[in-house]
Amino acid sequence: MSEHRTGAPGRVKEVTSLANPLVKDIKALALKKFRDQQNAFLAEGLKLVIDALDLGWTIMTLIFAKSALGNQAVEKVAARTVAAGGDVLEVSEKVLTAITRRDNPQAVVGVFAQRFVPLKDIRPKDGDVWVALDRVRDPGNLGTVIRTVDAVGAKGVILVGDTTDPFSLETVRATMGSIFAVPVAKTHPEAFLEWRKGFGGIVAGTHLKGAVDYRSVDFGTRPVLLMMGNEQQGLPDNLANTCDKLLRIPQAGRADSLNLAVATAVMLYEIRRDALKLQE
Repeated sequence: MSEHRTGAPGRVKEVTSLANPLVKDIKALALKKFRDQQNAFLAEGLKLVIDALDLGWTIMTLIFAKSALGNQAVEKVAARTVAAGGDVLEVSEKVLTAITRRDNPQAVVGVFAQRFVPLKDIRPKDGDVWVALDRVRDPGNLGTVIRTVDAVGAKGVILVGDTTDPFSLETVRATMGSIFAVPVAKTHPEAFLEWRKGFGGIVAGTHLKGAVDYRSVDFGTRPVLLMMGNEQQGLPDNLANTCDKLLRIPQAGRADSLNLAVATAVMLYEIRRDALKLQE
């Protein structure tokens, strides 16, 4: 490993070997065990890194490809990283491919500190919409829900029980950057049910046994908590029983259910319909 200067202030480390300890630590972030140990995760792409910095996320390491040398936007981000106390690594294509685990990787990758919002700090106001996901297992589903929450202007996501990691590389990719804009909380079912007792709005869940067509409900301006069940099993009884309304999405064809992320999007756009009309 050698060191030299680029246009950004501070020292930039040049790394070309896959055996470098820094590379090994970053590659380890592919596993949840090491993400939790380091309280860190990876985000790919210059735009995502810039968005994260603009939103106040803590960058630990910036990695960029040699081919990005001389790019003013990259050098500006490198300077911001150094100013924030982070490391900057200039790496070979081989190293970048190993870190991202994909061919033709993005030229810029950031390592950021994880951030969860404590459940006790979530106190929804009128017009706020939150989504609670029970034991969501698919990273693509979770990432798409987070992206949809961002798109409709809902407030955040609460992960209940044993869920997939919102900071896995697959989930972060599926959010398309919305992971940095959408607050995420995680909790156990018991703590969630206790918190729900103090929720002052409407708690609605989708359920195969739901008797009410989702389109017939007037959600008004009160806070709304949308509860969505596990991909295979749906909402368990302990969560379904605490809903004010159990809703169904009618199925006109042979399919008897929708993908979790699609169903969540359908529900969110219905709940936010009046608010979105006002923004048009």
